[in-house]
Amino acid sequence: MEHAKSGPCSWPEMADVVPVPQDDGPSPVVPIAYRDDFREVMDYFRALYLAGERSPRALRLTAEAIEVWHFRRLILEALDYDLLQEMNFVEKIAECNPKNYQIWHHKRWLAEKLGPDVANKEHEFTMKILALDAKNYHAWSHRQWVLQTLGGWESELQYCNQLLEEDIFNNSAWNQRYLVITSSPLLGGLMAMRDSEVHYTIEAILANPQNESPWRYLKGLYKGENNLLVADERISDVCLKVLKNDWSCVFALSLLLDLLRSGLQPSDELKATLEPIRNSNPEMADADLATAVCCTLQKCDPLRVNYWSWYKTTLSSQIS
Repeated sequence: MEHAKSGPCSWPEMADVVPVPQDDGPSPVVPIAYRDDFREVMDYFRALYLAGERSPRALRLTAEAIEVWHFRRLILEALDYDLLQEMNFVEKIAECNPKNYQIWHHKRWLAEKLGPDVANKEHEFTMKILALDAKNYHAWSHRQWVLQTLGGWESELQYCNQLLEEDIFNNSAWNQRYLVITSSPLLGGLMAMRDSEVHYTIEAILANPQNESPWRYLKGLYKGENNLLVADERISDVCLKVLKNDWSCVFALSLLLDLLRSGLQPSDELKATLEPIRNSNPEMADADLATAVCCTLQKCDPLRVNYWSWYKTTLSSQIS
């Protein structure tokens, strides 16, 4: 079945070629709004590729598709062009096309050429983009690259605080916060920040126990140090506080299970709080606490029931 051309051809040498549109299926969920010129080039490219054509016009077509930004960079260098002016030009394009990775790659090249003096300006621009779309991967990736390459760490933790005050469910902000406390040369590293970060995270958990991000963040603060995770009484205590109000909270049960498996000796208060779990199923009456928690997770977290079934097989009968 041939595809009709959608409009006048801007490539006269392709007059004998039937362009092949991109096939996104009958009902694409989120179709990408390609520019007409880009769509035309790629439609012709698919046609020549499928035909197996190896010709000078095919070579010119691929150059059009892949070399535009590279060629622009060669011209900028040859002309010794004002790169700050180029940066302003690119930012205007990026504001209208914030998810175009080629634009962000070009922006990174410019920032690298301009050096640390543009770090704050780059941070201001990504803040502008993230204010419109808090989960824009390209903006976050660029921001992290600028921090690690050009600097500008001074107010980054404050920026994370601001984002989380606006939306405590912003998992991208939690991810950025972890980068800051583990990588910023100004904060002393994870060990120096752990105590205050545990306090901050526990407050976030108690305010919204069903928010998965701070639970994951809390575990990340002890990554590779399960002994310290178990030893910090605040961790089991936050599980206890949440489970007192909702003994089916998946995130609290999951963390508690990890603690028990890592050697936590449950307090009498914790055992009493979890007693309803044992009583809810006669089969769990004689089970150790970790197994009882795992059985509860199988019911409360049906999407991962197979995972919890496997997890239960790894538990030692020594845990109580």
